Amino acid sequence: MISVAIPPPSSPDDSSSPPPPPPPSSSILIPGLPNEVSRTILSIVPYAHHARLKSTSKSWKSALSSKSFLNTLLGQNRNNLICIFPQDPSIASPYLFDVNAVAWCPLPPMPCNPHVYGLCNFAAVPFGPHIYIIGGSLFDTRSFPINRPSSSSSTFRFNFRDFSWENRAPMISPRGSFAYAVVPSSGNIVVAGGGSRHTVFAAAGSRIRAVERYDVVEDQWEELDPLPCFRAGCVGFMEREGEEFWVVGGYSASRTVSGVFPVDEYCRDAAVMGLEDGAWREVGDTWGDGENVRAGKIVVGDDSGSPLVFMLDGNEIFRYDMSSNHWEYESRVPPKKAPLGSAFGIVVVSGEVYVLSHLYDDDFAETRRSRPYKKTGTMCFQIYNPKKKTWRTLVTKSPFTRHIDITSAVLSSIRL
Repeated sequence: MISVAIPPPSSPDDSSSPPPPPPPSSSILIPGLPNEVSRTILSIVPYAHHARLKSTSKSWKSALSSKSFLNTLLGQNRNNLICIFPQDPSIASPYLFDVNAVAWCPLPPMPCNPHVYGLCNFAAVPFGPHIYIIGGSLFDTRSFPINRPSSSSSTFRFNFRDFSWENRAPMISPRGSFAYAVVPSSGNIVVAGGGSRHTVFAAAGSRIRAVERYDVVEDQWEELDPLPCFRAGCVGFMEREGEEFWVVGGYSASRTVSGVFPVDEYCRDAAVMGLEDGAWREVGDTWGDGENVRAGKIVVGDDSGSPLVFMLDGNEIFRYDMSSNHWEYESRVPPKKAPLGSAFGIVVVSGEVYVLSHLYDDDFAETRRSRPYKKTGTMCFQIYNPKKKTWRTLVTKSPFTRHIDITSAVLSSIRL
């Protein structure tokens, strides 16, 4: 007869396995709360404050820098940011402005090349948790003549997770002042046209037709069929659920006044490329007979998957209607905060148009002499809602140590 030892019945307080050990104190985010709850709390904090929170503890720095945490922010779409590049990003630090929290956050300068300087007219392309700085016009001490701008083919990527820059594969054709668009479905960035235009020399510079596609995962550039004509200073956007790449605005040629002064000849039409076959087609004139071609700043935004294309010419705003292929008058910047003749920057954030200007209530020249190392000046965002046809104003202290040139600054809208 075989006897089997039967264990005594267990009490309700007993468990078959020992309880898991508590996490080490170094990994606890907020004492007394589970880490899952703590991460939810931290995700509510505006992104512009994350850089300061990371210095609180190692556990906070690790949590705020993790890939999963940033993916949570991308899914929430709470942080509407404007990235402002006041000048060459390898010399002057860019700044993030959180429009919801009204807070500023500096970004580290881009890696510096000792042979080039004065980068401008580059593209700041947000894509997922990164922003890509592509191309531009600059001065190269190794080229001749050194007082003329050169085109750049370089590509840099900034990672919002760990606040770091890295070099990426350069474009095949160097260019500045070009059209670009993001194709999220395929993970590509498409660029078209451009040249060596520089803000200092107005109409001087070259124009190209080259079109390229960049695979952000493979880090490779691929050449596509060129534009129907030379075009620079243009903008691009995707239409028909990412099936077509539109290029509007810009200038295709130049002429001289009295044989001396170069003057741009601006494009009246648009060009469209089908991404499936890569073929281009030209669209008719966007300006009617008798209308003057406007040559203001053109910006592109997104409204529930549909592109929003606006132009700021002087203090007037026009909107591009793709169905009629025409620029329509939309609104005028209110003169209360920005008098006529003010310098403006423009960007589209969450379907609204943000017009940036300096308030003229500070003597910037005197301020720079008296306080050269302190933040100075006041910046004003006049915000236009195209659905409600209304304006509102947002005023904030400038984070920059001096009065910036808004006309040459690069503004980019980012959503985290």
